[in-house]
Amino acid sequence: MRSEKLPQLVLDTFKYYYLKLAKGETGYIYSKDILPLVPSDVPSADQELQTYDKEGASVLGKTAVIKLNGGLGTSMGLDKAKSLIVVKDGFSFLDISIKKTFFLREKYGVEIPIILMNSFNTDTDTIEHLKKYPGIQIHDIPVRFLQHKYPKVLQETLEPARYPENPRLEWNPPGHGDIYSALVTSGILERLLRRGFQYAMLSNADNLGAVLDTCILGYFAKKNVSFMMEVADRTEMDKKGGFPVKTKSGKLILWETAQCPSDEIDMYIDTNTHHYFNANNLWINLKKLNDILKKKGNILGLPLIRNTKTVNPKDKTTAKVFQIETAMGAAIAVFEDSATVKVSRKRFVPVKKCDELLILLSDYFKLTNEFDIIKNPERSHETIMAQLDEKYFGQIEDFLKRFENGVPSLVQCEKLKISGDVRFGRNICIRGKVEIINQGETPYYIKNNTIIDKNITINDA
Repeated sequence: MRSEKLPQLVLDTFKYYYLKLAKGETGYIYSKDILPLVPSDVPSADQELQTYDKEGASVLGKTAVIKLNGGLGTSMGLDKAKSLIVVKDGFSFLDISIKKTFFLREKYGVEIPIILMNSFNTDTDTIEHLKKYPGIQIHDIPVRFLQHKYPKVLQETLEPARYPENPRLEWNPPGHGDIYSALVTSGILERLLRRGFQYAMLSNADNLGAVLDTCILGYFAKKNVSFMMEVADRTEMDKKGGFPVKTKSGKLILWETAQCPSDEIDMYIDTNTHHYFNANNLWINLKKLNDILKKKGNILGLPLIRNTKTVNPKDKTTAKVFQIETAMGAAIAVFEDSATVKVSRKRFVPVKKCDELLILLSDYFKLTNEFDIIKNPERSHETIMAQLDEKYFGQIEDFLKRFENGVPSLVQCEKLKISGDVRFGRNICIRGKVEIINQGETPYYIKNNTIIDKNITINDA
């Protein structure tokens, strides 16, 4: 780690977690030790949020936007920053976030920094892309900083993993919980405070629902808490995402999938037991964050996440390793006055797979003149689900090949399931619940200007 010139704080933090790993700690959270959140634990701000608009507008110029931009989108076959995918009207995720920030700056006449936490995998591509926005930087506050990296640890010996074929694979990003250390080592936290910034909104770069909202900001500022997590009603599509729970003493903590013992996974994914999920839109009081970091020697002590992998994730025959990680939302356990707030699902528009990318690309969502992503007012159904065959649509290259003439209209679609090799012409419209099955090896082509409102099955010739 010293040879990689990592800051001393990173070495100290890695040591803190490595010692836990060496003692046999798994990071597991057991259901017997926690309680699900109930409605009284989760204030619903929907009805009263509008009343905080003026409060939020008054502190907008004291608020920074920080986006997690470290994801490569490897699950979709990407080898560059996922945030650079073009998703709407010729704009990428990153473009839309930047343009929304510019819009707010102009509308309210305030200087709002937008800051990206890149990983060593996404930094080069992102720097090149940011050249399009010469006015993005505010004062001496950097537009980007780097997430650190930890060495992968061999499961058998707890020694550093070695992989001479590709030494980059000997390292792993330490989870987005590293953001707090990286804000310190980059000097950004200090600069924000010195410039009079009081608050920050943290969110994922690929969640276009996570915009800087004056009503939620006003609510957070008025409540005067250190840390606030946005949560929303959990559905079947959110089963694998983390969510807040309470300890028996009433303390809020975050329960991530990797922290769930395998024999309790059925309880973990039960949406009837755990009703809310973490949208990963977080609000932080910067001074209070700085105070607790100083108190703890800059190591927040977030709960360990012990991720089990192989050193080369694409080759299951390579050595088994532990990746030491932490979650950004786990800071909810660090502050005594942490809070949750229930928000609308419009604040959560994630893209983790090509299924979700299809919906975002389609006319089910629209991009407004204020650079907000909204559901098309003409939609026929409140919810939508897309389930694409992983073999043919799972990787972005294969996905784009099958929609090379444009994605179908989904504004009247409730559910679309595709099995087999199906390719779409221009101006295709899907209505209601539709399943398209191609049982053959030959691709099935849907002709231009086709309306599909019933199931289609193509038998193997």
